[in-house]
Amino acid sequence: MKVLKQLLDFYINSSVHVALAVYALSWVTLKKFDINYDSSVLWFNFYATITGYNFVKYFGIAKWHHRSLASWLRVTQVFSLGCFILMCYYALQLAEESLVLIAIFGGVTFLYAIPFLPKKWYLDAQQNLRDISGLKVYIIALVWSGVTVILPLVNNEVGFSEDVIVSVLQVFIFVIALMLPFEIIDLRYDSLKLATIPQKIGVKRTKLLGLVLLLIFYLSDFFKDTIQTDYLITQLIVCLVLGIFILFANQNRTKYYTSFWLEALPVFWLVLMLI
Repeated sequence: MKVLKQLLDFYINSSVHVALAVYALSWVTLKKFDINYDSSVLWFNFYATITGYNFVKYFGIAKWHHRSLASWLRVTQVFSLGCFILMCYYALQLAEESLVLIAIFGGVTFLYAIPFLPKKWYLDAQQNLRDISGLKVYIIALVWSGVTVILPLVNNEVGFSEDVIVSVLQVFIFVIALMLPFEIIDLRYDSLKLATIPQKIGVKRTKLLGLVLLLIFYLSDFFKDTIQTDYLITQLIVCLVLGIFILFANQNRTKYYTSFWLEALPVFWLVLMLI
C-alpha cells in the first residue's frame, strides 16, 4: 500500500493527473465541434501541461536548493525534461498559427512563475503573477480556456464564430468553478495577501458563486447556433457532479479531494461524451 501511495503521489505531484485533465478537455472541444482526433495538439497539451505546471510549482525550489534537492524532486526534474522534449516534438507538428498562440500562453505561464514586477507595485515578497492579489484563479482559467478550446480549433482551421466564443467563455467559467474547492480547502494555508475568493467573500458565498457559475456555464449552450441535446445532457451531469464537489468542499478535506477526484472531472466529462 505504501508503494501504491507513493506512485499515486508522484502521479499527482508530477502533474500527470492535471495534464490528463487538460488533454481530456481539449478532446471534449474536438468532439463538440465534430473534429477528428488530433493527436498532435492533444499530446502537445498533455506534455506542455506537465512542463508548465512543474516549472511553476518547482522553479523556486530548484533555484534556491539545487545542490540539496530531494530525490523525488530530482526524479520530477528528469521526468519534466523528458516531457519538455516530447512537447517540442509535438509542437513541430502544429500549424504556424498554433505556435503563435503557444508563444502567448507560454509567456503568460512564464510570467506566472518568474518575479518581474517592481516591489512598489506589489503586495508581498514574491513578484510574480501567481501571487498578485486575487489574480491566480483568473490566470489559470484564461490559460486553460485558451489551450483547450482556441488552440485545438485554430490548429484545425476552425474560424471564430459565436459558438467558439461561447465555448471559450464556458471553459473559462468552468475552470473558475473548478478552482473554488481548491481555494476553500487551502483557506487555512493561503496568505491573506493573496485575496482569494473565499478570503474576500467567505466560504458560503463562494459556494453560492460556484453554483451560479455552473448555471451560467450550462445555460450558455442555448446561445449557440447549434444546440445538441446529447451534449446538453452530458454537461448537465458534469455540472451536477461539480456542484456536489463545491457544496461538500471544506478545510478538513484531504488533498486527494481536489488534486485527484476533482481534477478527474474533465476526464469523466470526456468519457461521457465518448459513450
